Amino acid sequence: MPQLFTGTSGWAYPTWKPDFYPAKLAQKKFLSHYATQLNTVEVNFTFRQLVKESTIQNWIQQTPASFRFGVKAHQVITHIKRLKGAEDFVPRFLATIEPLASAGKLGPVLFQLPPNLKADAALLRDFLAILPRTLPTAFEFRHESWFADSTWDLLRSHQAAVCVAETETMTTPDVSTAAFAYYRFRKPNYTEEERRSMVARIGEHLTADRNVFAYFKHEETPEGARSAVALLRELVKA
Repeated sequence: MPQLFTGTSGWAYPTWKPDFYPAKLAQKKFLSHYATQLNTVEVNFTFRQLVKESTIQNWIQQTPASFRFGVKAHQVITHIKRLKGAEDFVPRFLATIEPLASAGKLGPVLFQLPPNLKADAALLRDFLAILPRTLPTAFEFRHESWFADSTWDLLRSHQAAVCVAETETMTTPDVSTAAFAYYRFRKPNYTEEERRSMVARIGEHLTADRNVFAYFKHEETPEGARSAVALLRELVKA
């Protein structure tokens, strides 16, 4: 059965008390409480540092077997090397998150490209070639020149997903290129009509037997977490 994995981009926010976390909950227990309400989280600090195995083991211990960690790829890959010449660093980065894969808790790895990186089919093709075929990956393109059939075809050839990112200034075309879908809902607020559209689109993926990973924007308020909980409850039957 296809599954909906919904969460936020991060969880360590004391300002989510008391609306999401209990008022007296210690911060070291945030993840375990989060995992009682939501079934995935997108880890963003892996963009700036290589995570320690002890940290990953703590995550594994604090979450149920069905929980998934989406992981943002390190900036060395996407912003410093800009996908070029990353053959040495990619395996190094993937080795740090391998314990999640071994525990069955690794969600997609998100490669978020810089806004000023324009479409380059050869660059994308060469980069996709160095990724393990078994690694679930999603690509967030932030320059509109990438929004083309040639990009989608390349991703399909490697079963890599388009990250459909919705912001106040740009929305990625909602195109399916993999066996799963990946959404980043980054607007501060969603109207009721937008929320219904969100539910309908995710429902279509589930009907088509695709897993869906959907992450709401993390902020100082718990609105994203509450929206994620509401989406999960609406689409997943008890």
